[in-house]
Amino acid sequence: MSLTAFVEVVVIPALLLLLVVASQVFWIRRVRGVIRKFITGVAARQRVEAVALAAYALVWLYSVVPIHWLGHHTATAMTAADLLIDAPYNLWLFGSVVGFLLIIILRLPVYLVRGVLWLGRQVTKLLSRVRAALRPPDVRTAAVAAEGLANPARRRFFEQATVAVGTVPFVAAFYGLVYGRLEIETSQYRVALPRLPRGFQGFRIAQLSDIHIGPFMSAREIRHCVEMTNRLKPDLILLTGDYVIWDPSTQYAVVDALSGLRAPYGLLGSLGNHEMWARIEGSITRMFIAQGTQILRKQNATLRAGGDELNLIGVDFQTHRPMGEHHEGIVREYLEGVEPLVRRDTANILMSHNPNTFDRAAELGIDLSLAGHTHGGQVAFEFISPEISPSRLVTPYVAGWFSKPGGKLYVNRGIGTIGIPMRMGAPPEITVYELVQSA
Repeated sequence: MSLTAFVEVVVIPALLLLLVVASQVFWIRRVRGVIRKFITGVAARQRVEAVALAAYALVWLYSVVPIHWLGHHTATAMTAADLLIDAPYNLWLFGSVVGFLLIIILRLPVYLVRGVLWLGRQVTKLLSRVRAALRPPDVRTAAVAAEGLANPARRRFFEQATVAVGTVPFVAAFYGLVYGRLEIETSQYRVALPRLPRGFQGFRIAQLSDIHIGPFMSAREIRHCVEMTNRLKPDLILLTGDYVIWDPSTQYAVVDALSGLRAPYGLLGSLGNHEMWARIEGSITRMFIAQGTQILRKQNATLRAGGDELNLIGVDFQTHRPMGEHHEGIVREYLEGVEPLVRRDTANILMSHNPNTFDRAAELGIDLSLAGHTHGGQVAFEFISPEISPSRLVTPYVAGWFSKPGGKLYVNRGIGTIGIPMRMGAPPEITVYELVQSA
């Protein structure tokens, strides 16, 4: 096993597990402290603590065991269990881990100062034993500083303040779960393409991506997105993959929910990594074809308007490295074998779920690439720094527009979620592109 593979397969999962365990221990102790503060009777307090701990363990078992051991089917509409167990569990998981990280970051400078002062005291003691006459000139200052930091009242205030700040992610998680994931934005852009034929001047394309049907993106909510898309009156609708999460049985519901999409030039689509992981690439392609949506799998399709033609290309999910335990879709070179599908006499538009294919697409002269996959980070803190987004671990193309000589890329944030069903700083979106000729 290579060093990179060892880090990805062993080190990173171990660190994440350690972080989760440490965060749970930290917050359980905080909750226990609150219980002891308000319930003074020993017997009553012990009963409340036992009930709370049992409920906590049962929620973890319910949320983790079915996914990894029992292979249960995913609901395509929210159930009572989703509302009363899964939603609180996800809110707690996000809030507890992120809040714990925030507290550690806030306390780290104090911990470092305490460590330096402690080390200084140890060195001073050692020197005093060796040369009793010599003492470092700043020993008194260090001792005073150490005394200030060690002051019980100050330390207690500081710890309580950092815990209070650490509860902010719980509030943010509630917003992202209840509101953020459902506040769908409509993004509209004019896209200038040098080789756009005259017949396609003003042509409107709507893109939907990363549907991820499930309890927190139900068939009803998908139909709402379908209605929103139809009201935008696009000429063509493109779907760029990840229709399901893990469960193959949900493909029927998602295809049915999307069947209401309407556009004069029809619907075209490509597949994502979750279709590959769920082993439904062939079956969902046939279902889409049966309801009138053509899925392009390393194929192209020609659109005609006013005697002019526009070239659409679609590919399955491609990657250079495995994603966790998944090794499907790995290729040596992105878009290998796509060269014959690229036309030189008109504009080319590529549907590729993974935005990492953009570099190669630009080299091939593909005018416009449309991707998804990242969810825009789903939980992004780019208002603090552009680098604070989980998706930057796998791609530099997280959301929005990118340009290179030879082509442009737009990364759609999608409408669904994966993992923790919440969005913050990366609202779901439906994108509409109006094609225009370059001046």
